[in-house]
Amino acid sequence: MKRKNVTMMNEFKPEGTMQNIIYTKSVLDRAMLTGKILEAKVKMCDENLNLIVDLGCMKGFIPKEEAALGIREGKTRDIAVISRVNKVCCFFVKGFKQIKGEVFALLSRTEAQQTALDYMFSHYEVGDIVDAKITHLDRFGAFADIGCGVVGLISIENISVSRISHSEDRFRVGQNVRVVIKDKDPENKHFFLSHKELLGTWLENASLFVPGQTVPGCVRSVEDYGIFVELTPNLSGLAEVGNYGDLPKGKGVSVYIKNIVPEKMKIKLSIVDVFDEPVLPPEKYDYFINGNRIDNFSYGTSSAVKHSSAMFKKI
Repeated sequence: MKRKNVTMMNEFKPEGTMQNIIYTKSVLDRAMLTGKILEAKVKMCDENLNLIVDLGCMKGFIPKEEAALGIREGKTRDIAVISRVNKVCCFFVKGFKQIKGEVFALLSRTEAQQTALDYMFSHYEVGDIVDAKITHLDRFGAFADIGCGVVGLISIENISVSRISHSEDRFRVGQNVRVVIKDKDPENKHFFLSHKELLGTWLENASLFVPGQTVPGCVRSVEDYGIFVELTPNLSGLAEVGNYGDLPKGKGVSVYIKNIVPEKMKIKLSIVDVFDEPVLPPEKYDYFINGNRIDNFSYGTSSAVKHSSAMFKKI
C-alpha cells in the first residue's frame, strides 16, 4: 500500500524522545499510511545483523541494510548496527511480514534518517539552535544526534570557552544538550555544531560572582605564573601557585575570589581547599540563550584586549 507524503513540518528530535511507548496495531497501520516516524527500543541484533524492536503489540524487524545510513553502501561499519541494542531508534513502518510463523512489523530506520537529513539540511541554517543528544565522546570532540540519529560533530574547541583536554570533561553519553549549527558540508551532508556560544559571555558569567565569595572550581591548567581554575564552563580565574603546583588537571578545589576586573577580563583567586572527589560534568546545563537562533556571539568585553567573537550567517 502506498504511503502518503511525509508531513515535513514534523519536528525531528534526537532518538529517545518518545521512550516507553507501547503501540497498537492500529497505530502502526496509521503510521504506515501517514508517514509518521515512530521510535522504540531495540531488543536484539541477530546473527545476520538484523534488528529486532519491541513495539508492544508485536515485534518489529529492521533488516541490516535498513538499520543505519551508509550500511547498504558500505560507508558505515557494522558496529553502528550492533551498538543499537538496548537503545531507542526511529523508523518508518513499511508493512508487515511473517517470519518463521510470527507476524513482524517491517521497519526502516535508514528511510527515517534520510528523510530527517534531507529536511534538516534544506531547512536548518547556520546559527539555528537545536536540541541534541550526546552519542559519542572523543579527544577531538563530541558527536551529537540532532534528530532521528543524524549526527553532527562538536569539535573540542567549540564545546566551551574554558579549555578542556577531552570532551568527557564536559559531556556524558546520552546527555541532552542544545547546540548551534556552526557549519554545513553540502557535498557530504555533514553538520558541524557548537556549544560554547550558549554558555554565555565573560560578563554574563562573571556577574554570577562577587569578590569575597568562596566557591567550587576545577583546575584546568597549572602554569609557572599561576593556576587556571574553571568557575563555569565559560569562565576561568587565575590563582597563585603557592603550595599547589602539583595539582593535576581536573582536580576539584574551592577558591576565594579576591577580585574581578572586567576591563581586563580577569578574576583573581586564591585556593582554599582541594577535594578528593572527581569533578563530573553537570547533568544539565543552564543556557544564557533560550531562543532558537543566534546571529552573532561576542565573548569578551569591549575594553578587553582579549576578545573573541563569531558571526552566524544564514546560508
